[in-house]
Amino acid sequence: MKKFVNDPQKYVAEMLTGIALANPDTLTYVPDYNLIMRSDAPNPNKVSIVQGSGSGHEPAHVMVVGKGMLDAACPGDVFAAPPMDYVYETTKLVASPKGVLLLVNNYTGDKMAFEMAEEMSAADGILVKTLFIDDDVSVKDSTYTVGRRGVAGNFFVMKAVGAAAENGADLDELIRIGEKVNSVTRTMGMALTSCTPPAKGSPLFELGEDEMEMGVGIHGEPGRRRAKLASANEIVDELLEAVVSDLPFESGDRVALMINGLGGTPISELYILYGRAHAQLAERGITVGRSYVGEYCTSLDMAGASLTLVKLDDEIEALLAAPAEVAIRIF
Repeated sequence: MKKFVNDPQKYVAEMLTGIALANPDTLTYVPDYNLIMRSDAPNPNKVSIVQGSGSGHEPAHVMVVGKGMLDAACPGDVFAAPPMDYVYETTKLVASPKGVLLLVNNYTGDKMAFEMAEEMSAADGILVKTLFIDDDVSVKDSTYTVGRRGVAGNFFVMKAVGAAAENGADLDELIRIGEKVNSVTRTMGMALTSCTPPAKGSPLFELGEDEMEMGVGIHGEPGRRRAKLASANEIVDELLEAVVSDLPFESGDRVALMINGLGGTPISELYILYGRAHAQLAERGITVGRSYVGEYCTSLDMAGASLTLVKLDDEIEALLAAPAEVAIRIF
């Protein structure tokens, strides 16, 4: 394993320390709960939004804490759900009179931690609700889940409810918006290589030099099938067909298209995938209204990508276009 690592057991803590030091005016780090939060949270005039999940998927979720997005993120260790008390303490720290919205990708450990934290927070008198995200079309159940997995499409839910919260929407309205966005968001991913968690020191699974995994999960869970490596166009065509046919998306639809890197894919290759997907959507009579190319929800150093489509309407598109200020900056 060749990584920039000191003690693998301190990998997450050292990462979170770096994020906070790089954003001293906007973010606060609470080591006891792996908590990154907005320095101005809680804001009594808005619902606070929290997401956890395991580490290893950065920039999701600790790097998208900021105005117009999350108010806090409390990750667990790499690929591990946060402990219930992390979520509970985070909820208490950011609790606003307008309430707290917990966003949860659909994985068994995350669901258990967040549901227990919601119950305990509610018993303390905190107004709190939970929204589950399950955009992955690859498989119905997997190693970590009961039902579909929550993957890169979670970005669109975070962005939409974050924008609405900044505009003063109440908790019930955020649930409505989040459920609406989740219902029209579909994703499928694939891997060219495995990934290597620092604490393990070796790849999670083995792929031959001429193999790929179609439908892989962001923790390395098996997908739909293992196959011989294909061309970029063939890969996109398979991902797109799976995503388009699931909702289904239809001629006349206007969509957001995301090509998300899983951590080890050059941006140039992601744009090759995007170009093919855009052209294929045009052939189907589907218009790309918003474009996203880059790393949004990764799997450490996995070479691979996922394709997400969101069916747009005026409400969703306006929320996605709203300004946001987070730790990820290009200049």
